Amino acid sequence: MAMFEVAVVYVTRTVVVDGEPRREVLLGRKLTGLGVDRLVGPGGKLEPGESPREAAVREVAEEVGLIVEPADLVAIGEIAYPFVDEPRWSQFSYAFTTEAFRGEVRGSDELEPVWHPLDALPVDRMWADAALWLPRALGGEFVRATLHFGAGDRVVRQEWGVARRS
Repeated sequence: MAMFEVAVVYVTRTVVVDGEPRREVLLGRKLTGLGVDRLVGPGGKLEPGESPREAAVREVAEEVGLIVEPADLVAIGEIAYPFVDEPRWSQFSYAFTTEAFRGEVRGSDELEPVWHPLDALPVDRMWADAALWLPRALGGEFVRATLHFGAGDRVVRQEWGVARRS
């Protein structure tokens, strides 16, 4: 089963709320395509000849208006997503995070961005896999997995430590 490649970035920041520092992550409500209304990190398909970092930088600029540098991206995961019932949706995802960015957050035709507290990730509004790996990855663990999706946004099989592209 052929998979297309995608890059996604979880932009984080620290803000002070009631005198206390709070870490936040930028997620966007998806406005078009696969996963409409779910919260996702800015990202998308790699273009021909583009590296995952180059795609990540481009997608963040296009979808949320922020400028990030490839060298400031920290790889946090490589995850294969075979879609058992819809093979054309199968994808291989390169996940990054960064705290270094320039510009002001703005929405796009793709995403309506909102900052969320890192310690209260709204995983119930994200794809089903997010609860399985994202808190770990944003906590500093590099995650490598193959997460098989079945009908109805269900992860039907998990393989940790391996990200199979086939």
